[in-house]
Amino acid sequence: MKKILISALEPSANLHLGEVLKHLAGYEICGIFDERYGVPAYKSSEFSAMGFAGVLGLVFKARQAIKELVCLAKDCDVVLLIDAPAFNIPLAKALKNAGVKAKIIYYILPKVWAWKRERAKAVRQYCDELASILPFDEQFFVGAKYVGNPLLDEIKQFKSAPSKSGVVAFMPGSRRGEIARLMPVFKQVAGQIAAKKVLVVPPFFRDRLSEIYGDVSEFEISSDTASTLNLSDFAFICSGTATLEAALIGTPFVLAYKARAVDIMIAKMLVKIKFIGLANIMFDFMGKPPLNVELIQDDVSAKSLLNAYENHDADKFITAASELRDYLGQGSSQNVANLIKEIAVE
Repeated sequence: MKKILISALEPSANLHLGEVLKHLAGYEICGIFDERYGVPAYKSSEFSAMGFAGVLGLVFKARQAIKELVCLAKDCDVVLLIDAPAFNIPLAKALKNAGVKAKIIYYILPKVWAWKRERAKAVRQYCDELASILPFDEQFFVGAKYVGNPLLDEIKQFKSAPSKSGVVAFMPGSRRGEIARLMPVFKQVAGQIAAKKVLVVPPFFRDRLSEIYGDVSEFEISSDTASTLNLSDFAFICSGTATLEAALIGTPFVLAYKARAVDIMIAKMLVKIKFIGLANIMFDFMGKPPLNVELIQDDVSAKSLLNAYENHDADKFITAASELRDYLGQGSSQNVANLIKEIAVE
């Protein structure tokens, strides 16, 4: 039986991993991943703070995990690293330095087009195959192969015409800080809209609604992002993957982002992009005007959000969503699985 070492730290990485594993029946996996896929050496949830904040508290655990994964990799045929460059680049380096023979696939490449461009060189140096999910990654990574986008595997329905359900979605994010900053203004907006309001919350917050969201009596609650977006006529969304999901599905939305002042200051110094939403970033690379309104920091007000809602062009959005799907072309899971199979045979 062929064996794969996997490093999937984030919830999104595990969602994408699940799609890949559907095409890999009979393969054994080890490493870091969600328990629903087997018995990991480390659960992904143990690394939930990896990123900008909370990284210092996990440095020791990360070092120990890398040592253990290097040992595990010596008995593996392939290594699959998914996103999480702060962990996976040092892991790839450690694997190469230890003389691990298994080829390393990096799936979902670091966003070097936004910041830390030096990571492109490191990824190329320590990884054998670069599986890109954004067509323009190839401009920044030598040898990158575009394999498609995982959201085109995971989203099952796309709109061909504007919906008229009378439903509006509110998606204030999945982190407590961003929820706390956006919910007050989202509630103001909800109170001025004559529509059925649906609040999308992560499954792990459903039993703590009042603690995290406050009074949500005027909202219906959902944890199914794609289905809610497909049903909704419009959405108010915190930045993140949900903005790209809405864009691909064809649900008009406004992006609202409020962060701590220090985080915005750091971002302005380090991040070199005109937009923060993935759909708008892609349209910019396509040479097209932005798809949706982006409101950041003090621009996030009930008045500005309502203005975006009242003035959106649903027909124009449907056309743009189709262009975006054509640009991305296909899902990625089958191509990544095929790459793993090819390497395992070698």
